[in-house]
Amino acid sequence: MELKSFYRSSALFLLLSVVILSPATVTSIGVNYGQIGDNLPSPEEVVPLVKSIGATKVKLYDANPEILKAFSGTGVEFIVGLGNEYLSKMKDPSKALTWIKQNVTPYLPATNITCITIGNEILALNDSSLTDSLLPAMQGVHSALVTAGLSDQIAVTTAHSLSILKTSFPPSAGEFSPDVIDYLKPILEFHRKTDSPFLINAYPFFAYKGSPKEIPLDFVLFQQNQGVVDPTTGFHYDNMLFAQIDAVYSALAAAGYKTLKVQISETGWPSKGDDDEFGATPENAKRYNGNLIKLMKNEKTKTPLRPNNDLIIYVFALFNENMKPGPTSERNYGLFKPDGTQAYSLGFTLNDVVKGGSGAGNNSSSSNGKTPVLPMTPVAPDSASTGYLAISSSPGKRKGKEAVLSMVVIMLLARHLL
Repeated sequence: MELKSFYRSSALFLLLSVVILSPATVTSIGVNYGQIGDNLPSPEEVVPLVKSIGATKVKLYDANPEILKAFSGTGVEFIVGLGNEYLSKMKDPSKALTWIKQNVTPYLPATNITCITIGNEILALNDSSLTDSLLPAMQGVHSALVTAGLSDQIAVTTAHSLSILKTSFPPSAGEFSPDVIDYLKPILEFHRKTDSPFLINAYPFFAYKGSPKEIPLDFVLFQQNQGVVDPTTGFHYDNMLFAQIDAVYSALAAAGYKTLKVQISETGWPSKGDDDEFGATPENAKRYNGNLIKLMKNEKTKTPLRPNNDLIIYVFALFNENMKPGPTSERNYGLFKPDGTQAYSLGFTLNDVVKGGSGAGNNSSSSNGKTPVLPMTPVAPDSASTGYLAISSSPGKRKGKEAVLSMVVIMLLARHLL
């Protein structure tokens, strides 16, 4: 009896030791590392800042050699980028191979490069030369990776603006714009064949900035709120970002590509803006980015439409970049100031983030209550032709009767239901 009791006690102790000592599995945090500033810290100084927010993934808009060297041996996963100006060259696999040999191969395997993005928001630019070059450039780079023996470890993709959606509410009715679908479908087929992710830049800030009196602020900031319900599926959404992403999933399904992986390549909130940039404050930036990072750390980035898939999300951005053109908000998306201090408090330290903590909504998948059903149309920026220079230079373009009708519906429903 004593021997059996000893074994039971030992087994229980071992079990408790495993539970207590084993680290919890958490969703990795991604961050965009832009460099359009003349006062940014050295890449060596950036490494501890990235680690301080718990980020394990970094997205660049180029392949800066000093950054790739500085992160050698850290294990941080990198997306490197080819700007829009490279598209015409990358159509040639031999030129793409030369670029890879010069900008990628020298840093492997010490620096963990896992993806190359080709251009940024090309299909939203209405530039036929760039649009025509996008897929051939993606194919050229992928072909070069095959030649270099790197295609199994490095994916090729491109990031899209949310404005390529024609419809985003209800999320179940998500649909791509007819203007881009003919260009987009071959790209989706490329993703299917190469098993590469579909990247989308999603900014609830733009929607709120365009209709601050109609869109509940708590809904876009992941704060507690009554949320909205998709009338078709009955799914409940308590934040705008997840509703936008499910609209993307629905659009992919409608196009015949339901199984593609989706990643959020950019999302964020500015801490300062011009007088007409409603909501651009340190407090709102703290709530949006702080609550979003809590969701990522607590493994709560599953959307109602994809309850088994945690999203990979890249917060925009690491630093305030003082040389970016456009409105004031463009230079104030950073989590950090150039001197390495926080632009604002995120509201927690890494050790304070506990599963089940308050401050971020719980995106339940269904609802029987009387929750308002609000229209959410994508309001997205025009991007500069050289990449991400201006992510919010102007709100999305909606013209004529559709724009007027959309605003009337928003106002009527908001007044009636809120």
